[in-house]
Amino acid sequence: MTPQLQVVDTLLAGSAKAASRATDYFLRTQDQQGYWWADLTADTTLESDYILLQLWLHPPVNGVWDPPARPLIDKAVRSILKRQLPDGGFNVYPQGPADISATIKAYFSLKLAGVDYDDPRLAKARNLILSLGGIQAANSYVKVNLSLFDLYPREDCPSIPPEIMLFGKFIYQMSSWTRAIVIPLSIVHSMNPRRPVPEGFNLKELFLAGGHPEFPFSRESFTWRNVFLHLDKGLKLWERRGPKSIRKRAIHKAEQWMLERTRYSDGVAAIYPPMMYVIMALDLLGYAADHPQRVEAQKQFDGLMVDEGDQFFFQPCFSVVWDAAIAAFALGEAPEPPRAALQKCADWLLTKEVRRKGDWSIKRPHTEPSGWYFEFANEHYPDIDDTAMVLLALNRSRASRPSEQKACEERAIQWLLDMQSKDGGWAAFDVDNNWRPLSFVPFADHNAMLDPTCPDITGRVLEALCAYGLDQSHPAVRKGVQYLVRTQEQDGSWYGRWGVDYVYGTFLALRGLAAAGVGDREAYVQRALEWVRAIQNFDGGWGESCESYKRETYVQAPSTPSQTAWAVLALLAGGDTTSTSVHDGMDYLVRTQNADGTWDEELATGTGFPQVFYLCYHLYRNSFPLMALNNFLKIKSGSRGQN
Repeated sequence: MTPQLQVVDTLLAGSAKAASRATDYFLRTQDQQGYWWADLTADTTLESDYILLQLWLHPPVNGVWDPPARPLIDKAVRSILKRQLPDGGFNVYPQGPADISATIKAYFSLKLAGVDYDDPRLAKARNLILSLGGIQAANSYVKVNLSLFDLYPREDCPSIPPEIMLFGKFIYQMSSWTRAIVIPLSIVHSMNPRRPVPEGFNLKELFLAGGHPEFPFSRESFTWRNVFLHLDKGLKLWERRGPKSIRKRAIHKAEQWMLERTRYSDGVAAIYPPMMYVIMALDLLGYAADHPQRVEAQKQFDGLMVDEGDQFFFQPCFSVVWDAAIAAFALGEAPEPPRAALQKCADWLLTKEVRRKGDWSIKRPHTEPSGWYFEFANEHYPDIDDTAMVLLALNRSRASRPSEQKACEERAIQWLLDMQSKDGGWAAFDVDNNWRPLSFVPFADHNAMLDPTCPDITGRVLEALCAYGLDQSHPAVRKGVQYLVRTQEQDGSWYGRWGVDYVYGTFLALRGLAAAGVGDREAYVQRALEWVRAIQNFDGGWGESCESYKRETYVQAPSTPSQTAWAVLALLAGGDTTSTSVHDGMDYLVRTQNADGTWDEELATGTGFPQVFYLCYHLYRNSFPLMALNNFLKIKSGSRGQN
């Protein structure tokens, strides 16, 4: 046996053992109902907003704030302070720089909760805020939240008018998550509550003298930004002098929209920001604390809290369907998959298929409902990415009722086909949600006003469709392939909207192209492979920073298990099964695995809103390495003697 074959055999043996250990971990941790699920964590802004909500719900009495949730507030304070950076700031992703908005939110909540003004930790945060432009440099949502307590001038906040509800289908030009946030918030903002704060409490020390002007106009004669800034000025005049009857009608319509979306869901859109604003909106609309709607809204919000001794944090939502589908597919990629566990998961996934029309149906009114959402319950918002991932998982599983599974798969495939956008790609929740002028609305600085198509979701959808027999003879697949070819970056990579970042996009684009039958000798495939190999770290793994989104190009970071797995899967999809890069990547995964079959990962590899909000999926570090190991073993088992 040649030395090279010896190395390969050693690597195959190590990979098989690592895959077996990881499989054992998943079999040990499968829920009795059949799913897999791990924590989803973000930054300190969630805990900061929790403290703000407590001030809203339990205002000061005679100037003194003594909230009933004081023990939980104290835990939130400790959780926030634990993540303070040496420079006094707070970041939005692990090992990232201080973020002005996150730091202002943390400062407000810490000071409100009783951290002394002269405390060195608060002083450092204050100095950092001033060095970054002061409170005026915060994003719009921070300013709006503070204005509810008269801590920031309302006239310097963007208007969020409920009258948008009166303009037909205009709200559906916004991304699903934006409308879910904005509609309840428009109720809150329009009622101008000016809630009290403890006596003597203010944030005057954060205002920078001569700070940058609020919403400066562009010097160009016509820009969409200028249009919306002029409109914002008009809206402020409307708020003061417009007919109250119209505003009342708009608020009522927003209320009805909001209440409808609390049905068949764990809160509006089942994500943190709308769930918080719904509580505030119901309060202002006169729903008593013991009203069933208020009780349910509070219960769903509190359910996002994780309180385990020294650990206290809020999850932005529950990632259970997503986690379960990825884990099931990873297990199903094994040469000999654990069929009983997969059947149990498939049975559970079938119970989560959407069978009601949601917001997506505004643009696809004649499409039969199907698809899957991300959380335990979110019937109004099935998403395309989850649907594709669940289909891939089901393709590797056999439910206990095969006829039901087949019918479900057929509905979901048709739903995916109908949800293809005009440009040939697929987005997250909607079709053709790409009206660019909306990105210049003053409150659009969360950087996610739209839900345009993206290469990562398009690649996964192509893989799912082709797993069920479609190929480039089908126009949807053909258009999807053309979309990926057209959106490839100059360096050979693809942008990843929902995972960090170019490694993620390239992994999914290459898998989609391979599934669609694109040959690995195509120049664009080879360019992608060269790019993946070129960015490999010296330790054999791959890592990419969230900073990539800001710089709009790949930014190196320490190796992570999930990103290493993505890179290996990208190379394998592109036909590279024998290079040193592949072998070193596999060796990294084998070498860094823990004895219990898991891996460690500290960095954020998931994306919420690029440059604004990032996610740590705590199952990614285990499910994607298993997927890579199984894929490698499957390929090698069919090519022994060809190494």
